[in-house]
Amino acid sequence: MIQTIEFEAPRTAPISPDHVRIGGDASILGRIDDPAVTLAIWQRASPLTRPTLEDFPALRFACDMRSVAHRIAEALAPLPPRDWHHLLAADAQHLALLYAALTGQDRVDVRVERVTGNGCWKFHADYVALRLITTYCGQATQWLPQGATAGAEPRALSAGDVGLFKGCERAGDQAIIHRSPPIAGSGEDRLLLVIDAEWPEREG
Repeated sequence: MIQTIEFEAPRTAPISPDHVRIGGDASILGRIDDPAVTLAIWQRASPLTRPTLEDFPALRFACDMRSVAHRIAEALAPLPPRDWHHLLAADAQHLALLYAALTGQDRVDVRVERVTGNGCWKFHADYVALRLITTYCGQATQWLPQGATAGAEPRALSAGDVGLFKGCERAGDQAIIHRSPPIAGSGEDRLLLVIDAEWPEREG
């Protein structure tokens, strides 16, 4: 079960983006090792054109980092074939290998899902060390700079961007505050990929 710790948005400190690194190359994700950095964002275009998501299942599995593409392809095999299925599997595999290289983890926990509601719509920090998130289509994850005042307009990744979020296990009370964009009732949907270190209680 995913655990999160909710925080109220800070109310007094001035907004400061110094704890965030943003760049157009995957190497920017390595900046997350800086103790002062809690969010690294690789800005890129989504590798998927607007996919048809009506029949897309929720996928969740843990596996060796090299087996991610195979596991996704296996899960999607019963569906009518789509041109973008192999692109999704290949990109998730690439990101899993990046995550493993940055964290030293050989096994990863992978979640791919269509989101039509608000998801984790409250601002919170995750009780993990590092979490990789990308939204292939639709509105992407919103985040707050440290010291954001109450009611501050959140910033957001764009579709395709890859965010590496530092959670409470590595950053304590400085962990990055973020949320899913609230889209319930809008008719919008999102295709979300989340990669974590394997949770101890999960197998396979």
